[in-house]
Amino acid sequence: MTDQIQNLQPQALWAHFAALNAVPRPSKKEQRVIAFAKAFGESLGLPTMVDEAGNVIIKKPATPGMEDRQTIVIQSHLDMVHQKNSDTVFNFDTQGIDMYVDGDFVRARGTTLGADNGIGVATIMALLSSTDIPHPAIEALFTIDEETGMTGALALKGDLLTGSILLNLDTEADNELTIGCAGGVDVTATGSYTPVAPTHTVPMRISVIGLTGGHSGADIHLGRGNANKIMNRILLQLSTDFGIEIASIDGGSLRNAIPRESAATVVIPAHQVTEVLLAIANTTKDLMAEYNVTDPNLDVVIAETDMPTLVIDSAFQYQLLRALYACPNGIYRMSPDIPGLVQSSNNLARVLVASGTYSIQCLTRSSVDTEKYDLAAAITSTFQLMGAQVAYSGIYPGWEPRPTSPIVKLMDSLYKELFGQSAHVNAVHAGLECGILGTNYPDMQMISFGPNITGAHSPDECVQISSVQKFWGYLLETLKRIPLIS
Repeated sequence: MTDQIQNLQPQALWAHFAALNAVPRPSKKEQRVIAFAKAFGESLGLPTMVDEAGNVIIKKPATPGMEDRQTIVIQSHLDMVHQKNSDTVFNFDTQGIDMYVDGDFVRARGTTLGADNGIGVATIMALLSSTDIPHPAIEALFTIDEETGMTGALALKGDLLTGSILLNLDTEADNELTIGCAGGVDVTATGSYTPVAPTHTVPMRISVIGLTGGHSGADIHLGRGNANKIMNRILLQLSTDFGIEIASIDGGSLRNAIPRESAATVVIPAHQVTEVLLAIANTTKDLMAEYNVTDPNLDVVIAETDMPTLVIDSAFQYQLLRALYACPNGIYRMSPDIPGLVQSSNNLARVLVASGTYSIQCLTRSSVDTEKYDLAAAITSTFQLMGAQVAYSGIYPGWEPRPTSPIVKLMDSLYKELFGQSAHVNAVHAGLECGILGTNYPDMQMISFGPNITGAHSPDECVQISSVQKFWGYLLETLKRIPLIS
């Protein structure tokens, strides 16, 4: 199918996307894709550097007649979210993405596609390798680790770029011009407990599967089910009504993905097996009714399993289930200033409990820094009450909108000229690197845009081919109209 992808239009962009997606590029394991980007710049004979963090910068001079225009920074991130369906056999560390064309969309078989932000990277590569596209001087910035901490943007020094305008290609709707975003903080609760031998005799594995998942920022307002919350609801009911013993819980995967699956191993009283199964069936029926619109494929699967040698002691189990129940998840507050914008939220992203230790991971977002820390404090308090140690990491700032900046006015006007309707100029609840980059480049004008990408951070991710064509034409026309150096 690679040939089919490479023959799509614009051909150069899709060919670069296919080449990029052949390179494994999980967050925090970007050595191969860094080398790929560096070799690409050097193959074009362009000044290319890799900074201390691993960000790649490639500079290309203006085309003839465009030397008097302002230099632009055009930026995307190299890493991608790695998510796959539980029944998909795939090794993200060694395999390239298996793509295919489905009508007007490009998808991947059973995994994330990497259009977030690979389409942006491929777009920049097509510009750098072009010989017939008019453009001002370009500073191409490929950052690393955007998806799990934005550490590349955080480490970028303030003296490496000279451009006055930054075009970030990481927005996922082709009618949107994004000019602001939320900041975030990773909240992690950890601790230990003393496991004990089980007193019941019937082991069982409970799995919550089939949830829609999605981006924990951009999709948080859609009310999709969180597998960690749903699993905890089931476990608390069974613990309260039947005194089940929990051996392990393993739910979710990445902080920036709404959890789609969770599995727990439990031990139940032999004389209550029928009642437990009936209770699970009834709860499953309730869940399917509650989530029939957002998560139509939700299911709770029961399977036989080996008898665990150890389970959670009853006192800690009581505390754990109630703390997870109390942990805020989803929308915390809507913006009072921007209609429809989520201001603050939390994603209960990862729950791992086994063999005497536990780790609970959240991603807390807000466009208001003080509220971000207020929500983080609420989560911290919840888990400290059960004796957990709570730490913050991956802190990044929001991006304050500047709707009157020249680049926003230019691209807003140009969108209406080209497409006969107004663009949606907005701020988003997802995290973008612009806020971080702006700390070292405070005078740089910034805007984010891109083609239609749906299902980002999930195996349902796809990118619309006709939208990529629209986005590409819009970008090329924007480059022609970059203002003169003042």
